[in-house]
Amino acid sequence: MNILIIGNGAREHTLAWKISQSTKTDKLFVAPGNAGTSALAQNLPISAEDVPALTKAAQENKIDLVMVGPEVPLTKGIVDALTEIGIPTFGPQKGAAQIEGSKVFAKELMFKYGIPCARSATFTSFEEALNYVKQQPIPMVIKADGLAAGKGVIIATSQEQAIQALSDIMQKKAFGEAGDKVLVEECLVGREASLLAFTDGKTLSPMVPACDYKRALDGDQGLNTGGMGCYSPSEFFTPELREQVMGTVMKPTIEAMAKEGYPFKGILYAGLMMTADGPKVLEFNARFGDPETQVILPLLKTDIVDIMQAVIDDNLSQINIEWSDDACVGVVLAADEYPESYQKGFPISGLSDVDEDALVFHAGTDSDTNGQVITSGGRVLTVVGKGQDYSSAREKVYQNISRINFEGCRYRTDIAIIKSQS
Repeated sequence: MNILIIGNGAREHTLAWKISQSTKTDKLFVAPGNAGTSALAQNLPISAEDVPALTKAAQENKIDLVMVGPEVPLTKGIVDALTEIGIPTFGPQKGAAQIEGSKVFAKELMFKYGIPCARSATFTSFEEALNYVKQQPIPMVIKADGLAAGKGVIIATSQEQAIQALSDIMQKKAFGEAGDKVLVEECLVGREASLLAFTDGKTLSPMVPACDYKRALDGDQGLNTGGMGCYSPSEFFTPELREQVMGTVMKPTIEAMAKEGYPFKGILYAGLMMTADGPKVLEFNARFGDPETQVILPLLKTDIVDIMQAVIDDNLSQINIEWSDDACVGVVLAADEYPESYQKGFPISGLSDVDEDALVFHAGTDSDTNGQVITSGGRVLTVVGKGQDYSSAREKVYQNISRINFEGCRYRTDIAIIKSQS
């Protein structure tokens, strides 16, 4: 079948790599894709946010199945538009995608149905938010309501920082309309992990849990980013803990969405904090994570196209999804100033020097007129290693990273240093 992947990041390169391995894949397209996806698929020069153009391209290329990578097209209704013209599409419809598109919607859903999460208050007035913040204990969390590319969450360690965050979001509109509403939340303490699950709206099938690193610099210092590295499975996320999260978070959320009239199909992604009171939800996403995808999909043994079709056909209960017992570690190579403004257009060297069993997933890359791969984004590449344990996977990653270079290349050196091993 002809399959289209929407998006242009390392997540979409990983999806293209995995989908291309399926015997059911005849021709693969990625819109808009990057320099990495061009080696596996035909890139279509269409923005992932241009729903009409994507719909037209799907028809023109006789697409049989669509996988939506990023959150923006989901919240713009790409699944609704493609389904309406008879093209099977993996992902939640626009109404269901609100669980990621609006943090206020997600929070109100959790409060209503007793899904464990942080205490919070919602504001549309800067003055009211300011007065509230001045009365809250430090640290606290300030969140823009809408989509902000993973950067709309500020953990304020002082009142001054909290007030500055409010001003940036609500007054200076650092994230545009995403900051029309803000949430002020208690700061949850514990270990953080991500659990993603395939769901057809009734059946849930959890993936291997992952731990990502949001801060830009070693030691969890610096600004929040879209993610600087990840490993899977989580060493502390036991099968018993997974069952607890499935019972208290994932299943109740799917049931709540159905009751609210927004049946959820695709991938439910819960960002979790393991607190002294048990697992609590930090946020929900409505799609594969980045960089989680880069360390989860190499562990998937079942044909991903079979899973996609089963979800779309409401038939997930009929599939036994199998996972490898190996460990996977991914490290993001980023532009020097990311997540703030950065330069691009720098040649990338060493991509052909990596080991055969190391994986390099492209994110912010392009090709110049001479075919040279160049940087075109903040997060440029994710280098991934797989091994029998975290140490061997981690060693493989950093050995191969040392062979890749571009001007201003920066990465964290502390990804997957597991405390029990240190």
